[in-house]
Amino acid sequence: MGSLDFVGGGGSGDEECPAVHRDPLTGDFYLVGRRVTDTEIIDGLRDHLAVAADEAVIWQPADMAGALAEAAAGTYEQGRQGPGEPTFAELLARTRRGAAHLEMRDTYEPGHPGFIDWLKGGSGRVDRTPWTSLVEGATARGVKMRRARIVSEPPTDYIRWEHMITDVNIAAGEDVRWLPRRQASDLMLPHADFWMFDHRIVRFHYNAGDGTSLKEYEFVSDPRRVAPIVAAFEMVWERAIPHEEYKLD
Repeated sequence: MGSLDFVGGGGSGDEECPAVHRDPLTGDFYLVGRRVTDTEIIDGLRDHLAVAADEAVIWQPADMAGALAEAAAGTYEQGRQGPGEPTFAELLARTRRGAAHLEMRDTYEPGHPGFIDWLKGGSGRVDRTPWTSLVEGATARGVKMRRARIVSEPPTDYIRWEHMITDVNIAAGEDVRWLPRRQASDLMLPHADFWMFDHRIVRFHYNAGDGTSLKEYEFVSDPRRVAPIVAAFEMVWERAIPHEEYKLD
């Protein structure tokens, strides 16, 4: 198989970006899109053809028709480049109503300069302008930004430092709450931390065992998968303690 040509994509506007690629050597097509799991649709397709165990039905939105036609006819110009994986800033820029973050670990980035400074008796303060600028820009256009943290008690040193510097998050416009882990024992929680945008797109974050971010993300936009994540976050949020009321021992 030769190098694939990107023909077009982005029709749905979400992060499970529909796209069509074409192998210029064989003329074969490769489609990226949401896997169809609706049994009624799949049963309807089986009226016309078999769907084998190793096959998947892929949904493509109507506005991908132009790219599909170009791929079939081979009339696209080579060298097109897709948007790639979206950054957090890009996701937040597309958010209109709210962004919510759930943190469930007791340690993140143990080598963070601010944390190391705090452990040595320093202020633990570092320049966080890149983050606060994002938050201020989003909240200024009406986006509600919420952050919930599930933490063990007694807390780790990292959580103590994080709690101390949360005043910066609050000042930038975030609403932050804390939930002791023992108070979350009956909740069905996701497998990893995440950011959720407009109750529509979820970006799961993966970390190494020591808490260090792997910079690896999983995007979910299927409403059937997003709905229980929304419910889990809202249950955490309802129980969690506002930052100004949560005191560390």
